[in-house]
Formats: sequence, structure tokens, C-alpha cells
Amino acid sequence: MIRTQRLAVGICALLAAFTVGIAFPAGAVADETTADAPKVDLVLDVSGSMRANDIDGKSRMAAAKQAFNEVLDATPEEVQLGIRTLGANYPGDDRKTGCKDTAQLYPVGPLNRTDAKTAVATLSPTGWTPIGPALLKAADDLDGGTGSKRIVLISDGEDTCAPLDPCEVAREIAAKGVGLTIDTLGLVPSTKLRAQLSCIAEATGGTYTSVEHADELTDKVNQLVDRAADPVVTPVATEGAAACAQAPALKSGLYTDREEFGQERWYRVDVNPGQELRASVSVAADRAVNPDYGVLLRAVTVHAREIVRGEAAGNGRTDVVSTGLRYPKAESDDENAPAETVCLQVTNSFSAAAGVKTTPGMPLELTVDVVDGPSRASDVASFGLGRGWWLLGALILAGFIAGVLWGWLSRWRVAVWRTN
Repeated sequence: MIRTQRLAVGICALLAAFTVGIAFPAGAVADETTADAPKVDLVLDVSGSMRANDIDGKSRMAAAKQAFNEVLDATPEEVQLGIRTLGANYPGDDRKTGCKDTAQLYPVGPLNRTDAKTAVATLSPTGWTPIGPALLKAADDLDGGTGSKRIVLISDGEDTCAPLDPCEVAREIAAKGVGLTIDTLGLVPSTKLRAQLSCIAEATGGTYTSVEHADELTDKVNQLVDRAADPVVTPVATEGAAACAQAPALKSGLYTDREEFGQERWYRVDVNPGQELRASVSVAADRAVNPDYGVLLRAVTVHAREIVRGEAAGNGRTDVVSTGLRYPKAESDDENAPAETVCLQVTNSFSAAAGVKTTPGMPLELTVDVVDGPSRASDVASFGLGRGWWLLGALILAGFIAGVLWGWLSRWRVAVWRTN
């Protein structure tokens, strides 16, 4: 009897272990396949002003519902989509309570179109416009995973919950370096609304669009959701130093950093003989700045000798200034020749407008590419002219021939004049 009980217990333990052994690998595979899935959180303003009937003869809320239903039908299978609302639940006048009114209507994850549409159908314009708190919660909704992350904010009015400025919230989200993009859509052609939504979008490298028709809203949201499914390179957060000696060593890739007004940031890159360093930098003015500004990118040796530089200037009509440089390192006869450490310096001449916060610094994006050097001499800069040397040579030759011909014609005319 005892032997029979022991045998039964052993068989049960074996079956349990076998079951666990099957279950855990399956779960691991599922995690691996969804970890890099693109995520989108649609944040919809459901405040009382969404009752207005000024979009193709129907209410803003009705137009938003129609757009959401069409977007849900067209969402790619690989996109994990969620819906968050702001101002949808509290109808009262207490500002403190109204500014907490944001909720996850449909969780970010694999999309069940029927459930999502049912949730959207229940919405009714209700309360306040807490854009800042909604963005903070939406960033939490997208936490985790390595795929692209995008918030699409649709609103018809400015935030009503200051002093939590939604533009500052967007800058804080961008400063975390999580690779999250916020796109904004305004349903009312208002100057103040445009300024606020543009600021939110620009802080994270997103876009702002003014929408006045239902089909435009559908098309734009569809476009943004599809864009999330496109393969993207997520910038790696880094922190430049105040001097080259303490600068982080970078390899080929895309990096993001923050740079304060008038500040300089240093980075280091190793370049082997026969390789070429290609670097570019973009600095975005994500807040109000004074006109006439510029960005300088320098490549220098560890002994502070400048190798090459790139610079660009702006006059207030663009939000991003970019420049780049190339440095081909000559090949060496010594197979064991060491790599050269090149110091990259990024400097900006932006200045803050009156009353503008200087922290966190402006978003900086640095691209570093170390590739095999060109195999042909014509591919390398010749006397500082690059591939344009042949054009200059042709112009010189044409000028020489034209000069000879003109001189000969002039002498011939003089000779004819004297003869006559």
C-alpha cells in the first residue's frame, strides 16, 4: 500500500514538472514576441466642449467616435493599441477633482476591435481638460518593452489644470530618454490651442496637426498609428561631458542628450586607420528662444587640435538646427597601428527668451557612423573641394581656351583695322 502511494506521488510530481517545463518556455516565447511590439496610446479629450456641433454638421465627439471606429478597423495586427480619456467622468465644478479626471478606457495591448469599439461608444462629453495629468498617465501606460512608443493626443481646448503645464510635462517625458513620441491634433483653429499642442509635440519630436473635418481626423490618426508600426531606430540616451577627457566613448549609432543654452557637450569616438568618421547633430528649440542662433560640431584631437568642423545658423524661422562633418583617417602601413581618439564637441548659441525655463536642456540628437574609408581618392576631399574639383578644373580650362580665342580675335581685328 505504501509503495503504491509513493508510486502515485512520484507520477504526479513527474507530470507536474513536465507541465511546468512546457508552460514556462511557451511564456518566454510569448514575452519575446511582444517585447518589441510597437505601442500606441490614443488620448482623447472628452471634456464638455466636445459637445459643440462644428465638424461637418455634427458634434466634435461624434466625429471623434467615427474616426476611432475607422482607425480601430485599420490598425495593423502587430500594433498594441490603447485608449485613454481625459475629462470623461467628473461633471462637477471642483477643480481639484476635475484635474484628476483621466482614465484608461482600453488597456494598451493586443487589440480586440469589438471591445475597443464598445468602450468608445459609451463616451459622453463631461468635464475638465487635464492634459498634463493625462500625458503622465499615458506615459505609464506605455511603460515596458523595447518597441516604438507613441501617444496621439486629440483635443479641442487648452489645458485647464495649470500650474501643471502640459508642455513642461512633455519635456520631462522626453528628458527621461524613453524614446516616446507625442503627436497632437487640434479640433479647433485656435492660436492658443495651436501654441500649446505644438509645444507638446515639439518637445518629443512629434507633430502637430489642425483638423477641421472628420475624414481629416481619421486619415491623420491612421497615418500616425501606421507610422508606429514602421521599423525605427531608438536613440540611446547618453550624457556628454564638459571636457573630452571625461566624455563617454561612443560607437556607431543614434544618441540623444540634453544641452542647456550656450553649453558645450563632449563625446569620444575611436577611428582606426582606413576608416571614416561621419557625424551629425541636431538641436531642437523646444521652447521660445531669441532669434539668431547656431550650432557648431567640431572634431578635434585629444591634444585640442581641430581636425574639421560643421556649423549651421538659424534666424528664428526653424525649430531644429542641424550640421555634420566627415573625417577620413588615412591608412597605415603598420598593421598594428592604434586607433585615433577623436573628440566631438557640440556647442550651441541659443539664448532663452524672457521668462523661459532653461532646464531641462534642449533635446540634442547625435548620429555617429564609423565606416570603412573610401577606396578611391576621388571620394576623399581634394584640396577642400570634395568631388567638385573636376568641375573647377573644367571651368579653368574653359576660361583658358576662351581667353586665348578672345585674344586671337582681338589681334585679328586690330590687324584688319590697321590694314584698312
